[in-house]
Amino acid sequence: MIDEVQRLPGLLNEVHRLIETRRLRFLLTGSSARKLRAGGVNLLGGRARTQYLHPLTSRELGAHFDLERASQNGRLPSIYFSADAWADLEAYAGTYLQQEIVAEGAARNAPAFSRFLKAAALCNGTIVNFTNIANHAQVPHTRSMSTSRF
Repeated sequence: MIDEVQRLPGLLNEVHRLIETRRLRFLLTGSSARKLRAGGVNLLGGRARTQYLHPLTSRELGAHFDLERASQNGRLPSIYFSADAWADLEAYAGTYLQQEIVAEGAARNAPAFSRFLKAAALCNGTIVNFTNIANHAQVPHTRSMSTSRF
């Protein structure tokens, strides 16, 4: 198992070699595919499967499940069990905006995208009305339909 493989992308060549020569199996985890794609590294095409980790379920949480907590904070393990979930969520969103959205160039106007993201988060679990979200975020609604246009 190699955690946060994007920090040492050169390991992927060695992983590839070991898969081919010794038929070893690996569990590789990472939080930034962007860093790997941008680096032009070996992405193990045809030798790797992508799996996504989803939030905890009420069954997994068992006696620790609290509907109000899950509704307010979500069910990501580090956030759900955090003593200060809001601060952790804010830090996560800030890191996400900076490292993944701005660095990737996916948003032309990071402050507008940040406002839109916050407004959209408030609508979690409701029918999405992009015009209302865009108005709340002070972003033209014609541009709110695609985050790549901010």
